[in-house]
Amino acid sequence: MAINGRNVTAAEGTTLLQAAISAGITIPTLCHHEDVTPFGACRLCTVEIHRGGRTRLVASCVYTVEEGLEVHTESPRVAKGRKMILELMMARAPGVQQLRDLGARYGARADKFDPEPSFCLLCGLCVNYCQEVKGNDAIGFVGRGVDRQIMFFPEVVARECPRCGACSALCPTGVWPSNYGLAKVPHFAWPADPFH
Repeated sequence: MAINGRNVTAAEGTTLLQAAISAGITIPTLCHHEDVTPFGACRLCTVEIHRGGRTRLVASCVYTVEEGLEVHTESPRVAKGRKMILELMMARAPGVQQLRDLGARYGARADKFDPEPSFCLLCGLCVNYCQEVKGNDAIGFVGRGVDRQIMFFPEVVARECPRCGACSALCPTGVWPSNYGLAKVPHFAWPADPFH
């Protein structure tokens, strides 16, 4: 397998993202964490793959290595896709430094879309870490499509979160730490603007 023209060897079952990291190749991502199952939510880690005359875009955090695969992490198609993703994210989380830094790298405009500041990118890190690492299920997804959001489950939160809080550092926008005290409110879901 080759990544950006470099031969890379990786064990079967290794994801493209893991193989790239092992080879010292950086691929941006917001929803990846080594302790949780790859989720493929943010799509920033999308790469372009070539094999057998076919080319397509895949999320590198969930796509596993294959012999003879050619991977391009910064092709024009990849960069264009990342730019659009970042512009959508910046509308949901305006002013977040990590997004601004990535946006500057890919030429993304913070004002491309009308702001809809939920400050939650639905990356799933808090949900997956709570479920898989801590085994608490204090946070989960509710709704589908554009109505999807993160919800705290008060009966579990009141019991488990005060002595844990381990997921607070995972949030790429910082919204989870700012709302920790609100997690005990019955039927609480992310507010429209958590900073006001």
